[in-house]
Amino acid sequence: REAMAALRVLELLFVFYFASHIPITLLFDSQALLPKGSLPPLLSDPMKWYIQKFKDSLMANPPTWFYAFIYSEVFLQLPFFPIATYAFYKGGRRWIRIPAIIYASHVTTSLLPILSHVLLHDFTVPPGTKGVAGPSTMHERLSLVAVYLPYLLIPLLIIATMCLSSTYAGPPASIALSAKQKKK
Repeated sequence: REAMAALRVLELLFVFYFASHIPITLLFDSQALLPKGSLPPLLSDPMKWYIQKFKDSLMANPPTWFYAFIYSEVFLQLPFFPIATYAFYKGGRRWIRIPAIIYASHVTTSLLPILSHVLLHDFTVPPGTKGVAGPSTMHERLSLVAVYLPYLLIPLLIIATMCLSSTYAGPPASIALSAKQKKK
């Protein structure tokens, strides 16, 4: 009973994660792919505030390599978000196991270079150059890491759940039931 309750809590966390990721991708992350000034202030001002508050130069001036992650989020991950939201809301849907592992593995490997960039890159903007200065102090770097960290930790939790939970990783109920019947 306790294991099932704990699994349900995790599934509801995953529901929140995937459902909240839909507007985040559509309203924020996808802005990196659009021409500057193409959105009304209602949509662009929150992004400007975020960039200034957290000094996220990846979103302000995305390096070429970062576009690969944004394109994959918008065109590969975004269609998966409502499917995953549904599966985890319903709970115990074994068919989500492999797609969830693929998604979570992809996001985890995407976050490693992003976090490394935030922690290790020299964000000094040369004088006379336009650009958004990235984080300069360790506190600023860790604040930005804190924004990105849930997108590493929750996918790791998804992988662990999909691989270790008997609900998702065990034999299908029909096989388990027939094995028990054969023992009788």
